[in-house]
Amino acid sequence: MARSALLIVDMINAFDFEGAAALLDQARRMWPKVVRLKERAKAARVPVIYCNDNFGDWRSDFKAVLTACTREDKPARDLVQSVAPGPGDYFILKPKHSAFYQTPLESLLKGLKVRRLILCGIAGDGCIHSTATDAHIREFAVIVVRDGTASPSAARNRNALRHLETTRYAKLSDANRVRFSS
Repeated sequence: MARSALLIVDMINAFDFEGAAALLDQARRMWPKVVRLKERAKAARVPVIYCNDNFGDWRSDFKAVLTACTREDKPARDLVQSVAPGPGDYFILKPKHSAFYQTPLESLLKGLKVRRLILCGIAGDGCIHSTATDAHIREFAVIVVRDGTASPSAARNRNALRHLETTRYAKLSDANRVRFSS
């Protein structure tokens, strides 16, 4: 099996934008599964890579984004803290939907000798879908964690994941069935 990496997409989030309440409602259901998935990846010595929006702040860095998303007035502060990067985790800031678009992700994966990506996070019908598609184009094996993704509605999430599966851009798996290789 090819060396794997876990990509956690856009879960460091302030949830303070229009439509965020619906997304946060869906995300609360999958959050514990992502926390456990990250713990399992770390135990298996699989690289964990956070791929996160920069929220249009071109002068920020990942620590600044994390600080902004965990302020006391943010609605998902506790959730964000529960999945925050730890020592040895990697992170990139992305300007658009795909974690590959104008980021160093592909170079990082090459350096880590990763050929298999396990994607989880938000939103399944946006950034997860775009990242999985771009990973497929780059000939990575892609697994999207079905119960580790969320979109503003369950139906939108199901439709996006179904599209990835039927086009064979990604395989789908439940979090507890994901197998890591390092």
